[in-house]
Amino acid sequence: MSTADEMTPAERYASYRAHRSHPVVHDFEAMYDFGLDDFQRRACREIEDGRGVLVAAPTGSGKTIVGEFAIHLALQTGRKAFYTTPIKALSNQKYHDLVARYGPDQVGLLTGDNTVNGEAPVVVMTTEVLRNMLYAGSRTLDGLGFVVMDEVHYLADRSRGAVWEEVIIHLPDSVTVVSLSATVSNAEEFGEWLETVRGDTTTIVEEKRPVPLYQHVMVGKRLLDLFASSDVDAAAGFVKEGAPVNEELMKVARDDWAASRIKDRRSPKGARGKGGPKQVGNGRRVWIPSRYDVIERLDREGLLPAIVFIFSRVGCDAAVSQCLNAGIRLTTPEERDAIYAFVEQSCRHLPDDDLHVLGYHDFLDGLTRGVAAHHAGMLPAFKQVVEELYLRGLCKVVFATETLALGINMPARTVVIEKLSKWNGETHADITPGEYTQLTGRAGRRGLDTEGHGVVLWQPGTNPREVAGLASTRTYPLRSSFRPSYNMAVNLVHQFGRERARATLEQSFAQFQADKAVVGLARQLRKSQDALEGYAEAAQCDRGDFMEYARLRKRIGEVEKDASRAKRADRRAEAIESLRLLKVGDVIEVPTGKFAGLAVVVDPGWDEEAPRPSVVTMDRQARRLAMIDFPTPVQALTRIKVPKSFNGRNPQMRRDLASALRSRTQGVVPPPSAGGGSRRSSIARSGADEEVLGLRAQLKAHPCHDCPDREDHARWAERYFKLERDATTLQRRVENRTNTVARQFDRVCDVLSALGYLAPDGDDPSDARVTDRGKRLMRLYSDMDLLAAEAIRERLWDALPASGLAAALSALVFEARRAEDPTSPRLPGGATREAMTATMRLWGELDRLEKDHKLDYLRQPDLGFAWIAYRWCEGDDLDDVLGDSDMSAGDFVRRMKQLLDLGGQVADAAGDTPLRRTAREMITRMKRGVVAYSGLPD
Repeated sequence: MSTADEMTPAERYASYRAHRSHPVVHDFEAMYDFGLDDFQRRACREIEDGRGVLVAAPTGSGKTIVGEFAIHLALQTGRKAFYTTPIKALSNQKYHDLVARYGPDQVGLLTGDNTVNGEAPVVVMTTEVLRNMLYAGSRTLDGLGFVVMDEVHYLADRSRGAVWEEVIIHLPDSVTVVSLSATVSNAEEFGEWLETVRGDTTTIVEEKRPVPLYQHVMVGKRLLDLFASSDVDAAAGFVKEGAPVNEELMKVARDDWAASRIKDRRSPKGARGKGGPKQVGNGRRVWIPSRYDVIERLDREGLLPAIVFIFSRVGCDAAVSQCLNAGIRLTTPEERDAIYAFVEQSCRHLPDDDLHVLGYHDFLDGLTRGVAAHHAGMLPAFKQVVEELYLRGLCKVVFATETLALGINMPARTVVIEKLSKWNGETHADITPGEYTQLTGRAGRRGLDTEGHGVVLWQPGTNPREVAGLASTRTYPLRSSFRPSYNMAVNLVHQFGRERARATLEQSFAQFQADKAVVGLARQLRKSQDALEGYAEAAQCDRGDFMEYARLRKRIGEVEKDASRAKRADRRAEAIESLRLLKVGDVIEVPTGKFAGLAVVVDPGWDEEAPRPSVVTMDRQARRLAMIDFPTPVQALTRIKVPKSFNGRNPQMRRDLASALRSRTQGVVPPPSAGGGSRRSSIARSGADEEVLGLRAQLKAHPCHDCPDREDHARWAERYFKLERDATTLQRRVENRTNTVARQFDRVCDVLSALGYLAPDGDDPSDARVTDRGKRLMRLYSDMDLLAAEAIRERLWDALPASGLAAALSALVFEARRAEDPTSPRLPGGATREAMTATMRLWGELDRLEKDHKLDYLRQPDLGFAWIAYRWCEGDDLDDVLGDSDMSAGDFVRRMKQLLDLGGQVADAAGDTPLRRTAREMITRMKRGVVAYSGLPD
């Protein structure tokens, strides 16, 4: 940053203006050794001005600076700030960053695994924790001014994305939301939804990278540019579509294609080995680089540290082994000593007996040489060690699965993508432009590198143009994955009632994308409903219930209007009937209108909906009349002959007929208008009169009738009723839209009503309340929430010991990563097996009920983890538990954490029953060894 002496007069004036208009931003920027980028500064100023922001920027661009400013502003103004993240590891990392800046007294952490200083003014948490707080009405929310939603694009996640939308919708209007997202192609649409739901929100899209990114393809040991160098804007977040591809790469592709066409079996022996040259028919060779080749070349070019993305856990572990077998060593003796000391200190909590099961010594050997794996199958403690050593610059190469790209702060100088396809659980699919951008986005460390590098490894059949397409597409559109769950439904109905909950769901991003107008209408409807409460409060009277009095007045007016309307309807019906009886030659008196008076009918013009008789009047005009001319019935006074050849366009014929009409009606006196109406109308008026008399008597007897401020109260009540009518109209407009989310919510509520979790609320059949049974479901957040609630209700697990409960609950949290052996998994016997069988049968009943209501929420329970959970709860050693299984230690710990989480929910939902005590015993017995270690670094 320039000092005051170095600034020009214009720069000094601009700095002065900025300091005066945004003093907190100015002071905040002074805390950094570098100046803020324009997008960061603009976002911070918007927040200081009281607006929410959506910042969509490339990975590594420093968008978290904006979140940190919100925290700074909260502390400056005496408000709380929550910093939410999608994963516990990122929460832990952010917690330590903020503690380093503000001190441990100012910062707390809530992740489910860890609770540290939860009432601090700044709390870092996972998004699920905040969602649960909102539903529980936690007092921790008191004084909350800002919520930072890091990695908010995670709301596209199929399994957990709904949580982000729930939080955004339900946070109080007084809370400023700061949303931080990767660059998405529909950021403006997402920002528009945020503005609709949250009020003033500014969308800031930054596509320039702070560190230029260059794209390469590695062919053998050659590192070739992907694009023709003259056409690359490396500072952009993506290359413009259609940028020319490096011609040398295209030549390699042509040679490779030729090799696939010419099947020359005379290739030298071993030429097809991994990492070796592939002999092609025309004599040229194309090298597929080995993992060692890749690292050796990057090291020689000064392109480390690097992250090599391999879309396989086994592949990541194998890559480390291959590098070690090749004798790779990327660290100095001093670095090796520092690594050894750090790993030993960080893993001191782990039981010695478990270290060999966890592969600790191989893990340590790899790290001391500067290489490591990073994937979900690793022990969380090991992953955190890798992350910390990488950030310190001691670990030079990390072989990782794509889960590393989900926001953990591990930027690299170079990112390598081994293959452009991955297993998605069903098939091998090409990675998307969004995934490519997310992965390569980590290349280039701000403040450390002048440029970043993305490298794709050559594979047989690689098409450089397809690679260029991935690198030149503006990432991916954000698509909502929101759908109302059973737990969400009972929590919403408990908090708002069914109808208002339904309206709330109309504000989701999912509905916004389906029909943008619905969200605006739903927000308007919610504001109307809030205003109705204010009007009712303003109309309060100390003598009684004034709204009740006002409704009596309103009812009187409605009855009188209805009676008048009925009278008009009867008169119209009688008028239509009288017109039906008319014949040619009838002389009538037209009651009103421009042609009122005596006339002769020349054509009855009968039609059930709108009769249109044609007449000739006394002043010789021929006209076709309409219902508006007949507010009262007519009858024939007399008759005259109308010639069959009569033509209304002939003036002479009109004069002759008008003359005959005058002659025939001399002395004819029209009867008086039938003002009394029909007998039916009279009876209706009589009934209405009686109702009005009764209502007026109630009105006069009401205690508010003699209130001196009665008419003031009445004016507020009139405003209430007018707004109520407008709200009803809005509700109809919302209902007439494509309310897909609300219909899904209705189906969920119908299932819950069928099972007794919801019941009708009072006299309003459209509303509902949560029953005692439903209140148990409110405490169950698992994706198998309803199955767990029904099992508790039917007492399927009451008689189980702690280890049996662990086995039974494991079926609700475990889901195999791929299709397993069709043979039945090993299960405990006795009561535990019976309970698990009963749970499976219960799932079948719920599955049929869901299908009846066009839902498909509850997956089939998976018994594949039951035996492991049972034995661990029984106290078996880790080696024994995992010995007969191919499950990794990381997967084991993660499943155990999920099982402990569900066990806690079951204990809360079970009430004061033996099941609660069993669940708590299960938790105590399972929290040992590698499972007990939280993994939160010191």
